Amino acid sequence: MRSLFPVTDLTRTAPDPSGPPIDREWSLDELADAYAYPPDLRADGAGTPWLRANMVSTLDGAAQHDGRSQGISCAADMRIFGTLRGLADVVIAGAETVRLEGYRPARAREAFAARRAAAGQGPAPAVAVVTGSMDLDFSLPLFTEPLVPTLVVTGAGAPSDRIAAARKAGAEVVIAGEGGRVDPARVVRELADRGLTRQLTEGGPRLLGQFVAAGVLDELCLTVSPMLTAGNAQRIAGGPGGAVPERFFLASLLEEAGFLFSRYRRTDR
Repeated sequence: MRSLFPVTDLTRTAPDPSGPPIDREWSLDELADAYAYPPDLRADGAGTPWLRANMVSTLDGAAQHDGRSQGISCAADMRIFGTLRGLADVVIAGAETVRLEGYRPARAREAFAARRAAAGQGPAPAVAVVTGSMDLDFSLPLFTEPLVPTLVVTGAGAPSDRIAAARKAGAEVVIAGEGGRVDPARVVRELADRGLTRQLTEGGPRLLGQFVAAGVLDELCLTVSPMLTAGNAQRIAGGPGGAVPERFFLASLLEEAGFLFSRYRRTDR
């Protein structure tokens, strides 16, 4: 993996930013340093939340192949995927993505244990599933076998029997909207109020589009896959757009085997 420095004001993406590009596999510690959350975030919920997204896209804008992201990913992308999870308090995903990608509970990883303990975090991030309909299989390991309880984020008008089923399975139900609608800005606030300020969303495109339109996304970690797929695959973000496109700046850029691993941040954060 190599660091690329196309501009002079990038944040540090290598152990020695003044030296030559690194042409070797980065350690998990190096990746964790490169992708660290802002230092003022606190696990007691007193800090301002930071919502980052992690997505992959082909050269022609497809976020999936045959309905899943795995076919356009690579080993280095999965290392970064694991690193971002290792740094997060909570992983936020839409119900459709949970079903399609076969989500399982996040696991504790020894490589991040000391870093998480120093930050006041638990051994693994919680998984928060955003769903208005509560159309989920609560017998799956995501709900019955998590290291930390899975959160189900829904609206106040969600079916009461499904809420009861979620709680019976051991999930924590979080109300973040009125009626059957989930308010994306309220999702961020409700999770932060529970001490989950280091937030990571893995989509899918519909949920990411809602976060973008609500103006609550702080950072996008985007892997650009050197593949072309054509077809009708979704973009990384879908749904209604914002009134004015929001400008992000390039914070870091890595490359391996033609894959680009970019990190963009909002200009006002």
